Amino acid sequence: MIESWVVDDGSSVPVSSEVVLETLRARVGRRQLETWLSSSSGRSLAFVTNTDRAMVMLLRHEGDPGEHAVEPGAVGSSAGFVLSNGQHDAYPDEDTVPVGEAFRIVEHIVSTGSWPSDARWAADR
Repeated sequence: MIESWVVDDGSSVPVSSEVVLETLRARVGRRQLETWLSSSSGRSLAFVTNTDRAMVMLLRHEGDPGEHAVEPGAVGSSAGFVLSNGQHDAYPDEDTVPVGEAFRIVEHIVSTGSWPSDARWAADR
């Protein structure tokens, strides 16, 4: 069975790898900086951005600490990650990636179900 993804906002319309970036960019343009995608296999994919950097997390199931994209050696931290509940977060830059890389990672996961082979990520389990 091929895994399908939907934006976790009550929509039941699948989001393919061909349109997921357009969907994310449109949401960011509306200042919706947090997007969760749910898969037909029960996994969740989170994309949270401050428009310069993004936190990308992949969870196996509800309650799973998951894994997230990293940029080892990045120095500093970035603020401006606004969650849908209004919370404003800051993250160490090594725990986020540049937004262009985040888009690439999300597109690849939606397309193949796994991290790109050249992406760096850390398990939080």
